[in-house]
Amino acid sequence: MSSPSPLAARTLEDGAVLRVARPGDEAGILAATHALAAYEREPDAVRTTVGDLTAALFGDDPKVFAHVIERDGGIRAIAVWFLTFSTWTGRHGIWLEDLFVDETDRGRGYGTALLGSLAAVALERGYPRLEWTVLDWNAPAVGFYRSIGAEGMEEWTTQRMAGDALAALARR
Repeated sequence: MSSPSPLAARTLEDGAVLRVARPGDEAGILAATHALAAYEREPDAVRTTVGDLTAALFGDDPKVFAHVIERDGGIRAIAVWFLTFSTWTGRHGIWLEDLFVDETDRGRGYGTALLGSLAAVALERGYPRLEWTVLDWNAPAVGFYRSIGAEGMEEWTTQRMAGDALAALARR
């Protein structure tokens, strides 16, 4: 007997449903994104719109994916992800862009369930890596990630280029 697809919806112990995002979820995903930005001390940083999410998640050729946990008619947790590629492994991997569990739902196992669903997708597809970043001051998240077996890449630092610096480099 084969195991169910990691993309199949499943009911969690408390009756919440973990599933792949579908059209109509955009407002809930955006609300979670805004809540995450506020938690990460950047409440005004989100520029994404519902339309942006519709195009990214459900357009003709989606490059971004999301899993959600729905309970009582609302989205309570999200995992937004996309594919990476490692020249070292010669394989794709999953990059977790955002993981967020509503503050009132923390401790229910939703973060573990979402990460577990992404790990299952990675294994099913032969992807050797599931990666993400975490703010160094976010001790609860760092502790949670260590508790499920994640390893910090202490020698690596994220680099970002945006705005004027991006435009200046493009002109070189």
